[in-house]
Amino acid sequence: MSEPAQDAPQELRHAEEVMGTVFSFDVRGGEPEAVRAALEEAITQLHRVDAVFSTYREDSQISRLVRGELTVEECDPEVAEVLDLGAEAERASDGWFSTRYEGQLDPTGIVKGWAAERAALGLAAAGASGVSVNGGGDVQLCGVPGPHRPWRVGVSDPLRPGSLAAVVSAAGVDRLAVATSGTAERGAHIVDPRTGRSAVTDLVAVTVVGPRLTWADAWATAAFAMGSRAGLDWLESLPDVEALLITAGNEVRCTGGLAQRLG
Repeated sequence: MSEPAQDAPQELRHAEEVMGTVFSFDVRGGEPEAVRAALEEAITQLHRVDAVFSTYREDSQISRLVRGELTVEECDPEVAEVLDLGAEAERASDGWFSTRYEGQLDPTGIVKGWAAERAALGLAAAGASGVSVNGGGDVQLCGVPGPHRPWRVGVSDPLRPGSLAAVVSAAGVDRLAVATSGTAERGAHIVDPRTGRSAVTDLVAVTVVGPRLTWADAWATAAFAMGSRAGLDWLESLPDVEALLITAGNEVRCTGGLAQRLG
């Protein structure tokens, strides 16, 4: 008879309200005490990230940096790391992704994906055989939830509440991220960095699939601001990236390799 752990890996689930949203953890396998300790550390880190990067907290390091009370060198090392990632996203997207809002530094567009990815990788490093971290609808996956079973992520249909536009499978890869930007949940919140106003676009949603949530989240935001034609062309040019774009007219466009990720 097989060991129970081989047929039904230990499952640890948790939901944490932080950074203005809910982070949901689904962790499978591993040594129970080590995994539980890693989960507690991941939660602690998320709250620390919120304290450091929140633009709504007057005492956060980002708020103090904007006011000139701190230099980047005086901030925690994570601040320089995130700002470097934001600068790379801005370069790669030709300015369609930005870490500035209304003329001021605001890296929140990249922080959530980066934080969720870091949390997932920490749990995997602690020995978990399968990890899913969902930060406000954007998901980082590692490993598998069970033998011969890949992680699967449903992509909401923005024009049909309660329905799915697609199901993304992580079959065959050890890491996969799925991130969506759009107007369905939060309205017109995505800014065109070139005008400083809400992006004028024919899109209602962009879902990006790739290995790392840091980039998938940033690329979805940038492509949404670009619009369907330019956004799809740009996403096609990126390595290891697939995407699904839905227009306000219910036209579905996708990158050439997306079909291999559906199921």
